[in-house]
Amino acid sequence: MVFTMALSFSCEDSTKELSEIIKDRQEALGTAANIRMVYTDSTKIQAILTAPKHVDYTNLSFRYAEFPEGLKVIFYDNLERENEVIADYGILYNDTRLVDLRGNVRLQSHDGSLLTTSQLFWDAESEWLFTEKPFRFEDSDYNFEALRLDTNKEFTKFQTGSLIGTVTVSEEKDSLQ
Repeated sequence: MVFTMALSFSCEDSTKELSEIIKDRQEALGTAANIRMVYTDSTKIQAILTAPKHVDYTNLSFRYAEFPEGLKVIFYDNLERENEVIADYGILYNDTRLVDLRGNVRLQSHDGSLLTTSQLFWDAESEWLFTEKPFRFEDSDYNFEALRLDTNKEFTKFQTGSLIGTVTVSEEKDSLQ
């Protein structure tokens, strides 16, 4: 009799409790090593991402993917010129299409311009870059450091905090003299 009672208690429906436990779990859906992802649009390669480790959390309500050992992304502009981003750590938020790059972030453009910082956000939807961290930007016309950056991917429109460095400015003569 005691055995039957113990058996009936151990067989009770614990679905509700189990679902509560699983709901709070923050474990990864999967982990991959030495990955290479190719992003295409209409059979045209947009970017190639390589990383030593990829951890997939797309099973959570706020889906994301993590690159805890760094990543390298080669992305191509409209003229198929290569631009490269390297970081020690990265996280991609799937729903917002926001990428958070951290640690020794280097963005090298096809024309030789170089942006370095400790953290850089990339809004893939609007193709916009921003950071609140100190950064350094160098190209043929500029060599400066600043705190805070807000720019388009071509660096043709940008806002910064206070600048330290050299900026080349060209001035045209007024033709109405």
